[in-house]
Amino acid sequence: MNYWNPKSSDSMSGLELKKFKSKKRILKHLYRDGELSSAEIGKILRLSAPTTLVYLNELIGEDYIEDRGKGSSIGGRRPNLYGLKKDSIYVVGVDITRHHISSSVFNHELEGVSEVRVKSSDLKNETSVESIQKEIEAVIYDSKIDSNKIMGIGITMPGLIDSELGINHTYLFDEGNSFVSTLQEYFNRPVFLENDAKARTLAEFRYGAAKDYLNVLYLQVDWGLGTGMIFNGKPYGGNSGFAGEFAHILLETDGKLCACGKRGCLETVASGDALIEDALSSLNDNVESAIYKYCQNEDAKLTPRKIIEFAKQGDQFALSLINKLGLALGKGISYLIQILNPELIVLGGRLSIDNEYLEMPIKQSLYNYCIPKLREDAKVVQSKLGNQVGILGAAVVVMEQILEN
Repeated sequence: MNYWNPKSSDSMSGLELKKFKSKKRILKHLYRDGELSSAEIGKILRLSAPTTLVYLNELIGEDYIEDRGKGSSIGGRRPNLYGLKKDSIYVVGVDITRHHISSSVFNHELEGVSEVRVKSSDLKNETSVESIQKEIEAVIYDSKIDSNKIMGIGITMPGLIDSELGINHTYLFDEGNSFVSTLQEYFNRPVFLENDAKARTLAEFRYGAAKDYLNVLYLQVDWGLGTGMIFNGKPYGGNSGFAGEFAHILLETDGKLCACGKRGCLETVASGDALIEDALSSLNDNVESAIYKYCQNEDAKLTPRKIIEFAKQGDQFALSLINKLGLALGKGISYLIQILNPELIVLGGRLSIDNEYLEMPIKQSLYNYCIPKLREDAKVVQSKLGNQVGILGAAVVVMEQILEN
């Protein structure tokens, strides 16, 4: 039985439909809780003991769950525990950045079961619904799993995203049409869309550096700049789901023109795009730099990671570029700390991973611009999830959404 195809229950009614929904709920609860006894499952679903056992045995026969043996006694007989089989449920995570589409397949323990596929794609010009569809098809094919066991597909992207409607108001926007609905119809699976920074925040909160915290800010320092928030242990999206547009606070009056149409936004001075622009505009003043020599090759492509590599080699121009960015970013973070009073700030993204040169100027700006008591309350750490945080975030979004619904 395929429990994740929305059309599976179309022809069902009465007791058959009730049974289908109950067994689907059992799978969801076992995913969330790990192991449960038949008595616990019966209580949660308000099913009789005999009915619960029938459903559990059917799910065992369908190869979704397994009997984990006896649990601890709390008085009386030790109960049998049930849990999901390791290869019973999968999710597809797709992370779309401004320059790449990355995808992978994960089991219910969030272990990758396929190689991460990475395809270069310009989000403004090349990325389309068809290209996303082909990448999803390819990663499922590469994983060699039974596609009937795919619970859902998660997609993360930058931009103003209405996750309920499956619309990105910044990219791939088509008035009146949701590209998520198109993919859902094609794959016959739930498809969920979320802002990239918010998805990464969820991943850090469930599995990463923010796991034991209740009030967290996640800052994605990548080609662009994004923010996700956890307040009192729950993700915060604001009234329309657009909360966290930290990239577009005013930092420089009459500064550079931003992609949003305003001038002087933080993203114009504290992002991967800004770092590259700053490097190229100052190149001729730094002819002794390794960056200058690298750029003389017409095939060379300067990236944030390449600048970080040069900084690690002691290149002073590279170090000064990162320092300048860090000071601007730290000033912006000081505003967030003074308004939101978080206990933890997690730095993620290409410019943050394995880049010890970014933390020092950030902390210097916090000392200059932030109220000491609030600054001391906010711990700044790097992401523990590394380069995979994007596709992990996409996978977590699927799990969170399906459990919520």
